Amino acid sequence: MGAERIDKLLANTGRFSRKEVKELIRRRQVSVNGALVLRPETKVEPEGAVLRVAGEEIPCGGFTYLMLNKPAGVLTATEDRRQTTVLDLLPPELRRRKLAPVGRLDKDTEGLLLLTNDGVMAHRLLSPNYHVDKVYLAETEGTVDAADVAAFAAGLTLGDGTLCQPAGLEAVGENLCLVTLREGKFHQVKRMLAQRGKPVRRLKRLAMGPLKLDESLEPGAFRPLDGPEIAALTRCCGLPEG
Repeated sequence: MGAERIDKLLANTGRFSRKEVKELIRRRQVSVNGALVLRPETKVEPEGAVLRVAGEEIPCGGFTYLMLNKPAGVLTATEDRRQTTVLDLLPPELRRRKLAPVGRLDKDTEGLLLLTNDGVMAHRLLSPNYHVDKVYLAETEGTVDAADVAAFAAGLTLGDGTLCQPAGLEAVGENLCLVTLREGKFHQVKRMLAQRGKPVRRLKRLAMGPLKLDESLEPGAFRPLDGPEIAALTRCCGLPEG
């Protein structure tokens, strides 16, 4: 990766607009490798650089990682001519980063969605070979029981013959349960619970591996992952850190 303008580099993290970066530089709040940055057009080689804003170290690698609290009614897609997609919720400077959703949440499903341009990490997070758990909160018609838990643990065969790997199921309240999967077949949570006579009324993803939904994010809001979150995902995918 070649050198990039500091204002572009910071804007690409998703934390700041170009205008905000210029103001931070004016206030002498930005440094690279311990040296103050005085001009937004200053070029920086991201590889190995230590970039700080107001004393906080900001990851500035070549990839962008965003956590989105997906609202119901929005498509998990990169583009659609007729309907709002998850990328439509981002500002233009981030849409230009060629981000893609990691996995697919149904249009009416809410919760954690990771958006990134790191294709290797995305592949490993979705591959059953890397055993990355995805946790969902489901509101159902009826409350799951011990027989449902045992059926999920054994692995279900759906009505059309689809085989589902063993999955976790835990009742957490009346008409509420947690479902833990390591795969992502089409409408899988809904189909598995419907197979057990517990149709889903509402579904929300809470976690993907070590990454948990930031409940302070309003539906439709997003934020960049912080350094520890990126490092945890990197480790769970078996990728080299740094």
